[in-house]
Amino acid sequence: MASTSDIRKGLCIRYNNDIYKIVEFLHVKPGKGPAFVRTKLKSVTNGKVIDNTFSAGHKIEDVRVETRKYQFLYNDGETYHFMNTDDYNQIELQKSILDAPQLLKEGVHVTVMTNSDDGIPLSVDMPVSVVLEVTHSEPGVKGNTATNATKPATLETGAKINVPLFISEGDKIRVDTEKSTYIERIKG
Repeated sequence: MASTSDIRKGLCIRYNNDIYKIVEFLHVKPGKGPAFVRTKLKSVTNGKVIDNTFSAGHKIEDVRVETRKYQFLYNDGETYHFMNTDDYNQIELQKSILDAPQLLKEGVHVTVMTNSDDGIPLSVDMPVSVVLEVTHSEPGVKGNTATNATKPATLETGAKINVPLFISEGDKIRVDTEKSTYIERIKG
């Protein structure tokens, strides 16, 4: 058993007869009344996200997990195929367990967390950022750079994000996988 002081991003807990991964959390100590922890939990079975508040000192049941490195191979619709980089075993995961499937490019290495008790995959942690090529983007309007103007762009994986006006087709850009946002253009 763990308590609210052990809450951290990525922790898997058993709650309401399901297993949830903590996506966000915030410790709150109001001027009046007891402290509490506000959390955003994502179900690892169906992908549903819920908000929950735990009072300070509340006991939570954490789930023992093992992490392994996997390489993304390909997807066929809703099923994504990964290969363990240590023993070359392949696993199939459903799209609902992935946080940002639209940013997965073949060959990307991810960390898969599995339940130590039964070996069932719980979640897939993407790298912090990925480098993708812009396949389609409208040309920027000249003189429209007074503010942080952006335009929509389609990436090689099919994902659509907003990029600065100076980005053009064929450019490689770094994308934040957590927020699906543009970080920087890659030179060369």
